[in-house]
Amino acid sequence: MEADVLKNFASAIAIGLGSMGPAIAIGLLAAKAMEGIARNPEAAPKIQTAMILAIAFAEAVAIYALVVALIIKFI
Repeated sequence: MEADVLKNFASAIAIGLGSMGPAIAIGLLAAKAMEGIARNPEAAPKIQTAMILAIAFAEAVAIYALVVALIIKFI
């Protein structure tokens, strides 16, 4: 029984810590993109494209954390 508890705890820690970084990164990306668009509205399409690409890369880290958490939980 104790091994199951430790697996659940490790899984929760992995996804919790693994999703905090991308959440902060996405917040900062969006804030800086909005600031850039406010300063130069003509560059909005270029800024928005770069922002979406960077968000996808940041979100990949959270997906990796989810995979690790599932591996810990079920193996």
